[in-house]
Amino acid sequence: MPPKAAPALSRIDGAAGARRHFAYFDYVMAAFVAILLLSNLIGASKLAQVGGVEFGAGILFFPVSYVIGDVLTEVYGYANARRCVWAGFFALVFMAFMSFVVVAMPPAPGWSGQAAYESVFGSTWRIVLASVVAFWAGEFVNSFVLSKLKLLTGGKHLWTRTIGSTVFGQAVDSALFYPIAFLGTWTTTQVLTVMVTNWFFKVLWEVVLTPVTYAVVGWLKRREGVEVFDENVNFSPFAKAGSVRD
Repeated sequence: MPPKAAPALSRIDGAAGARRHFAYFDYVMAAFVAILLLSNLIGASKLAQVGGVEFGAGILFFPVSYVIGDVLTEVYGYANARRCVWAGFFALVFMAFMSFVVVAMPPAPGWSGQAAYESVFGSTWRIVLASVVAFWAGEFVNSFVLSKLKLLTGGKHLWTRTIGSTVFGQAVDSALFYPIAFLGTWTTTQVLTVMVTNWFFKVLWEVVLTPVTYAVVGWLKRREGVEVFDENVNFSPFAKAGSVRD
């Protein structure tokens, strides 16, 4: 017997997608926020060297949040991805606030871990500001570009929009983060070099993970049973979920 054909997906617009209950959306959003926080909290604290090349260890995992951002927009639409970006934004802000308060609290007598604690969790205000601003802007650009490319390609050629959106989203992320965090502390040449190098490696990660993205997107679409096209969506970052374009 020939294998059964996969059931056809129902096409819905982005406004309907924002009002729909999805079986796996909450899990994907939780993964998105968790990877975002952990890559900033753990990965950003260490400078690594492999093969003579120095880089922030967080670059190995932070781009995964962009991959999940691609999955969110592709499967659930821009409006639902917008909710996740705001959830990640406020989670980053709370993490920064909590780190500041905990580090600033006076250590108990006899506790010798304050210096190490400050080294790991005591990021400067510039780095915190850079992380929050760059993430917010970069993720919204990433989702916007992917959503528009999906309409342009009619839902075909997924790789063009996952890679294309990352090219633009990570460019905005890097162009904001490194100048805000380090300009004036590093030389202009160092800022530009690290900015371009990290942008390249983040895009390369997206290319490498393309087969994984295809597998995850295909699996989720089959389970959710719909194909979301953002044909009737307000793309403002500040719009309410489910609001239609003007």
